[in-house]
Amino acid sequence: MKKIWAWGALLFGILYFTLPLVGMTNFSLKMRRGEYSFDAYAKVFGDPRFQETFTYSVTQALFTIVFGVLLVVPTAYWIRLKLPGLRPYVEFVTLLPLVIPAIVIVFGYIRLYNTSSWLPLTGSALGTNILLMFGYATLALPYMYRAVDTGLRTIDVATLTEAAQSLGAGWTTILARIILPNVLVAVLSGAFLTFAIVIGEFTMAALLNRPAFGPYMQLLGANRAYEPAALAVIAFGITWGCLGLIQLVSRFQKSAPPKA
Repeated sequence: MKKIWAWGALLFGILYFTLPLVGMTNFSLKMRRGEYSFDAYAKVFGDPRFQETFTYSVTQALFTIVFGVLLVVPTAYWIRLKLPGLRPYVEFVTLLPLVIPAIVIVFGYIRLYNTSSWLPLTGSALGTNILLMFGYATLALPYMYRAVDTGLRTIDVATLTEAAQSLGAGWTTILARIILPNVLVAVLSGAFLTFAIVIGEFTMAALLNRPAFGPYMQLLGANRAYEPAALAVIAFGITWGCLGLIQLVSRFQKSAPPKA
């Protein structure tokens, strides 16, 4: 009886998530009356604004990933090695972006870094881009930190550090050539999640008036019928592609021996 309920719950979950996607995909293919076609997708890919916003968001995602790795990997490593007592407090801080809405965060940024503040980042396009990157890094912090922290749990950080120091390695060498290669799979998992978050984020990009992919999706959805469905399918495919890559690279995490 338990197996029947378990399979029933699984089937219900599959139908609950797949039926809307199937319906949306089917609708996106019916732009040409009476037949299926990829006209909506062709219009989306041919739209200069799609190319501009998607390129902008991908660029922002790459910068956010680099910034997140440079921030999280040394922090998580140092806490696990030297300050284990602070770990619960750091975990609490990294969870705050899940509790505080993005609109609250971005309004705080605007208030602190507007043109009349001590650091007027919003006064230029470059400054606003940097501020948006910091916002994206904040939203992705819970996922990046936990991915890296989980990766650090699988290795003996203290032993690897002592072995590297006994050979004369400095802290930069230890991080770049010992710790990072051993948690690379975890870092990639956090990076793919960050990429998916940046691609679909709307609130921060809209309020900071940046030409990102999220606001473009909303604008298109307010003025078109079939193209928004096609765009949603594309965004869904990107997200699931990132999740698939996470599953792919995570297969090597258990089998890969620690590098010293």
